[in-house]
Amino acid sequence: MQRWALWLSGHTYEIRYRKATLHGNADGLSRLPLPVKHQDSGQKEIFYFEQVENRPITAAQVKRATRVDPVLSQVMELVMRGTSLRNSQVSSDLVPYMSRRTELSTHSGCLLWGMRVIIPKILRQQMLEQLHSGHCGMVRMKEIARSYFWWPGLDSDIEKKARACISCHGVRNAPQLAPLHPWDWPEKPWQHIHVDFAGPFEGSMFLVVVDAHSKWPEVCIMHSTTAESTIQKLRGIFCHLGIPEQLVSDNGPQFVSQEFRNFMKANGIHHITSAPYHPATNGLAERFVQTMKQALKSVREHSLIQKSLDTFLLSYRNTPHATTKVFLSFLMMGRQLRTCFDLLKPSEPRQIVQRQREGQVIRRASRAKDRTFSPGQTVLARNYVPGAKWVPATIIAQTGPVSYTVRTAKDLIWRRHVDQLLTGYFCPQGTSPVELPVLPTAGELPCQESPAPDSPPPSPPVANNNLLPEQADPTASPVHTSSSQPNVRPAPITSSGARTPDVRRNTPRERRPPQRLDL
Repeated sequence: MQRWALWLSGHTYEIRYRKATLHGNADGLSRLPLPVKHQDSGQKEIFYFEQVENRPITAAQVKRATRVDPVLSQVMELVMRGTSLRNSQVSSDLVPYMSRRTELSTHSGCLLWGMRVIIPKILRQQMLEQLHSGHCGMVRMKEIARSYFWWPGLDSDIEKKARACISCHGVRNAPQLAPLHPWDWPEKPWQHIHVDFAGPFEGSMFLVVVDAHSKWPEVCIMHSTTAESTIQKLRGIFCHLGIPEQLVSDNGPQFVSQEFRNFMKANGIHHITSAPYHPATNGLAERFVQTMKQALKSVREHSLIQKSLDTFLLSYRNTPHATTKVFLSFLMMGRQLRTCFDLLKPSEPRQIVQRQREGQVIRRASRAKDRTFSPGQTVLARNYVPGAKWVPATIIAQTGPVSYTVRTAKDLIWRRHVDQLLTGYFCPQGTSPVELPVLPTAGELPCQESPAPDSPPPSPPVANNNLLPEQADPTASPVHTSSSQPNVRPAPITSSGARTPDVRRNTPRERRPPQRLDL
């Protein structure tokens, strides 16, 4: 700077002010200033004057506005002169002031009611803006105004101002809760259900279905919450428990999709959706979701999420509900689920059933006969295939208290009950049992006459048919049936050698000719 001052001291120069728009940028080569066109910036607003417009109202402004106000100027003149207008005619605008005439006063050109300044009409709207600048609410605005100023109808003007503020309406609290309107309790299980999704928890989502009648929950772990996956899970639940009449859900994308609507219409289900962002409408499912989440978060074995879920559902379903006071399983299935705690109770139903079975055994013993068989014994077994009704067979082993396995002549292994086996068949030693022909019943046997003199006498029957083959008489001949009369049994032989006819044990039926109608 000193060097420049010494250098300029040797010259004669004049300092002039030059506007910045007249300055030119010299070219880099010729150092000749280039012409530059500057655009006019237009009208400019000064910040100071903009803020002056919102300046607060002062007593001087109230004084000047009171002088020009037609109502307040008249009231001030009456107050300063002390004139009473009790018996004179007054206009409707002066009535609010005349009712407070004993409390009105003036100070420095301003009209006061007690300690509060009466604001002229021209300044009232600006005063309301200043009062509501803090957005403090309707009640606080009234409290502030009652300490500083007043005019007729101040409270109603404050209420209108507060209600007209858009900013205040944007941050208002929720309205008071509406009266509770509960869902109608269905009379049958699985008639009205609530559906919702829970999660994500441990990387999985849960589809929750709750019955409104019994509060019975169904929970499915889902790795995808698309409409297709939701329909697949609901179809699996419906195949076990049936199709409900009504289904309530929120407005999730999978529940409002066209695919889900078609599924509801195809199964005749009335789909009801709650109001958006109003989970209380689907409160039954929402409350169960909260309970399930708390239970699953308390389990330490997070890897076995399915095991923890099954354990929770068994306990929840086998517990009386707080609303119905009845076991969930009893309302849903008509019985209580068996748990490990049932081992602590004495088995009273088993004792009752055991006593009933003992009574049945005693009643059956009066008209029953105990029959036992030993392995190797020859018997007649009931045949349930086309052929003879009874087939000779041999006992192989005893498989139960009253059941045996037998082997037939055709080398077939059958399992038969004692009531399906007959004793009294004898098979000689060294022979194999053969099938017996189909024998008629006792009522169908014809009466046999004595054989002809020239016919050979038949062989006598074996005395004891219960003997085993090795205990029978080796000289006895086997029993053979006549081929000419396959359905007739031989009559027993007396000591004289004559054959006696069989005697019917049942009462003979008396046959009468039919009575025909003869007209």
